[in-house]
Amino acid sequence: MNRKRERQTTEKQTLSNIFGKTVKIGIVKSNLIQMFAGLTLAMYTYHYSLLDKLPEMIFALIGSYLVMAAAGAFNNLYDRDIDIIMERTKTRPTVTGVVKPKTVFWLGFSMSVIGILSLALASYLAAFLGLLGLFFYVVPYTMWSKRRTIYNTEIGSISGATPPLIGWAAIYPDITHPAIIGLFVISVIWQMPHFYAIAIRKHDDYKAAKVPMLPVVKGFRRTYLQTNIYLIVLFAVSFLFGYLSLGLMLVALLLGIIWIILSIFGYKRMESEKWAKAMFIFSLIYMTVLFSTVIIYSLMGIIFNLY
Repeated sequence: MNRKRERQTTEKQTLSNIFGKTVKIGIVKSNLIQMFAGLTLAMYTYHYSLLDKLPEMIFALIGSYLVMAAAGAFNNLYDRDIDIIMERTKTRPTVTGVVKPKTVFWLGFSMSVIGILSLALASYLAAFLGLLGLFFYVVPYTMWSKRRTIYNTEIGSISGATPPLIGWAAIYPDITHPAIIGLFVISVIWQMPHFYAIAIRKHDDYKAAKVPMLPVVKGFRRTYLQTNIYLIVLFAVSFLFGYLSLGLMLVALLLGIIWIILSIFGYKRMESEKWAKAMFIFSLIYMTVLFSTVIIYSLMGIIFNLY
């Protein structure tokens, strides 16, 4: 009996692992944090309690998860030919054949439809933004720009920055508030230093697969200069939080200035790959600290508003 249970547990873990790799579950989880930040920020801004918008919260979480997972599945399905070349992607189920292309397509399609419908139950604007993010990730990014231009990261960043907008729109159908605009722009700009760092570290992989990432086509020096431009913009955008909270603004500004200092002084003292590794690690710290702060600040504000 024990051996049978062990086999069943192993099979479940294997299926879970295969599904996770097929839909890029790591990216889905990080994007859900961004979505939840936008959602809680809207609730705090417009003085809703958690119970006031509980159905919208549930539908937004389910819908966002499914739409993001669908985007990952479609991306893996389309990129099979280049994923097999790159070391970090050649073991994906879509490459090894563990999952058939037809299965991945219908999985992605089903999750897309159910996810959009779920978001629509939260709000029509959230559903539209979910569909827009899915479209941008699959068509302009995956199917067109990724293999054709050094600006593929910039184009892909649009879809990567929609989660905060979806979360906000699920609660309140107006995405023109400076706070959510700031969160959206930060989510867009953050992706360039983050993915440039990955592209430097995986330079040989991208070169072999003929993916025109900026470091591959223009070199490390150009990537360093362009990274700093985006970091300065990221720092400037942080002032938008001042319309809502001085504390959030100061946290964003502090993280931004640390990142700029790390970039400038790190580049002078480190080899390119070590600099890229440091930049990559701090990019994760930046997003984790900033979005966690937004969520905690918003939840505390929601609770205090009750009293």
